[in-house]
Amino acid sequence: MSTAQNKLQLGSNGRLRHLLSLDGLDAPRLNALLDRAQAFVVVPGQAVEPRSSLRGITIANLFFEASTRTRASFELAGRRLGADVLNLDINVSSGTKGETVLDTVRTLQAMNVDVFVIRHAETGIPRMIAENVAPHVAVINAGESHANHPTQGLLDALTVRQHKPEFANLRIAIVGDIRHSRVARSAVHAFTALGVEDV
Repeated sequence: MSTAQNKLQLGSNGRLRHLLSLDGLDAPRLNALLDRAQAFVVVPGQAVEPRSSLRGITIANLFFEASTRTRASFELAGRRLGADVLNLDINVSSGTKGETVLDTVRTLQAMNVDVFVIRHAETGIPRMIAENVAPHVAVINAGESHANHPTQGLLDALTVRQHKPEFANLRIAIVGDIRHSRVARSAVHAFTALGVEDV
């Protein structure tokens, strides 16, 4: 990730403003994200206690590609944390009449959406949106083309950490079509930053 991209992702105060890529995030920041995620892990069979951390926040899930697990995960997480969640059905949106992605985002931002969760087949769309939203609005990349899937990369890192808390002495093999895998790219960035010797 370039310095400009990292600055966009981190914001002028150095805090994480958008989650666009794991590339460029250091181990302390990644570990902080993993620690936070671990606090919300639900044990299978255990009742999920609703929380109010995101009460008053509106999240728009904009999935321009098919998704089951990622979209459902974002919707459930938002609702369980008290957010209002809007799942826009792209197949019946104004995009079918020629409205651009940015037009859609601007329209929803005017309706006071606070967070955009974006999945798109085209590389660079989450970044373009992040460059064009108001300073108080956050963008989360839920998968773009073959380039990035940072939330899945974090999930993979969390899963490994739950079984092997120290990354330093690990060797991790990622199997499959990694050349075209946004998940593999994001996981490699995470594992490398966290100190895995060989990925």
